Amino acid sequence: MTDAAAAEPQFTRRALLIAGAAVTGAFGLASGGDRVAARVSSLVARSPDLGVPVYRTRPDLRIPAPRVTTSTPGATRGLIFVAPYNAPTPAQAGAMILDEAGEPVWQQPLPGLVTTDFRVQLYRGRPALTWWQGLVELGHGVGHYVIADSSYRPIATIDAGNRRAGDLHEFLLTDRGTALLTSYLVTQSDLRSVGGSAHGSIQDAMFQEIDVPSGRVLLEWHSLDHIPVAESYWPLSADWDYVHVNSIAVDTDQNLLISSRNTHTVYKIDRRTGEIIWRLGGRHSNFAIAAEAQFAWQHDARRQPDGTITLFDNGDEVSRAIALSVDEVAHRVTLRSSWTHPSVKLHATSQGNVQVLPTGNVFVGWGAQPYMSEFSPTGELLFDAELASNYVSYRAYRIPWSAAGAGQPTVVTRPSRSHTDVFVSWNGDTRVTRWEALTGTGAQALSAVGGVARTGFETAMSVSPEVHRLAIRGLDAAGRTVGTSELVPV
Repeated sequence: MTDAAAAEPQFTRRALLIAGAAVTGAFGLASGGDRVAARVSSLVARSPDLGVPVYRTRPDLRIPAPRVTTSTPGATRGLIFVAPYNAPTPAQAGAMILDEAGEPVWQQPLPGLVTTDFRVQLYRGRPALTWWQGLVELGHGVGHYVIADSSYRPIATIDAGNRRAGDLHEFLLTDRGTALLTSYLVTQSDLRSVGGSAHGSIQDAMFQEIDVPSGRVLLEWHSLDHIPVAESYWPLSADWDYVHVNSIAVDTDQNLLISSRNTHTVYKIDRRTGEIIWRLGGRHSNFAIAAEAQFAWQHDARRQPDGTITLFDNGDEVSRAIALSVDEVAHRVTLRSSWTHPSVKLHATSQGNVQVLPTGNVFVGWGAQPYMSEFSPTGELLFDAELASNYVSYRAYRIPWSAAGAGQPTVVTRPSRSHTDVFVSWNGDTRVTRWEALTGTGAQALSAVGGVARTGFETAMSVSPEVHRLAIRGLDAAGRTVGTSELVPV
């Protein structure tokens, strides 16, 4: 994905998109002691060229884990949410939850589709997973939005209204029971003022606010109604993407902040009328901006509780996360804070996001650069990870999440003369800290024959060759059973 030009919303692949919504599997963390006889073997084999995992229990899951290069005690606890794409064969792409060591907790590969903006939001007062999935055309999305519960079951599918295509750049659930989302329309416009044709092809950037239960469109905003083409910094081209809206946020007064990459501007929009209240940045800024606070090609503009506006400044040479102090009375903007990667001078030509964590730390997804980082408020790098070769993720988040694995734990056994190797995983479960091996004549007559601390996505243990029927039970940190596999012959 180039994150550069918009897609004409012809929703011609609806059947494919719906088929991709099927969610598979579910899984967990680590701790506890060890009383299994024999040994604990390596969790997972990896393809030597791409680092593609080869799970004995789930060979259908092949999204490589990132490589964690920095992890300090000051980093915030919590799972990491990314949606890697650009998968080289035989690897996969899709939504992914990672633990603090970078090990997968949940994977959802969607063949032939791209997933973006994967995160946790509140839906009907409860935490839920949300994401966009679909096809990418001209740098924008043709797809729809999915909401899933804590067992990874899709509970709602949201489409853009008015026969538009849902775009990949934003899907924000609000406390009004509405969703804010982006869309694009290729149309014609008089571009002679910028050296183009009287009937030039241009992308009209749109966003909608829709009522989630009914799908009714409450507001549909068109850039061509409000933003003159002369504000763009993007070179004139066929299907000209002169604005490129890439984020929507609700401001403290309930109006909206819109990030327009190709005009280098954050617009404040009246949520009732759609009129522009002010412009921050760009050719016609309503604010005097200090030199060190200037930004370009930005993404993910959000108002923070302390009144600052954070955004991912893609820049022309080095990208950074920044927090801006915005004086709306004196119309002045200064730089409050800035975070750049200390060891790799990253320039993300597209994508990226900034998340201010409850601890005050800042989590940064580097967009077109395959990194995710956490910084202290003063700029110290506390956590850093690099996605596998060729992968990028539109955004990255660190968010608390508690979930039950879908179905039952998956178990594979490999007997030998001296012992039986046992492998267990549970895609999506966040609670298991210890796996216990059980044997018996039936599900109601099982006794423990060993156990190990859970380690990563797939845990390995060994049991006696005299065990001929086996089930694996998952225990949480308090020793409670949270799931048991089927009883399988060995």
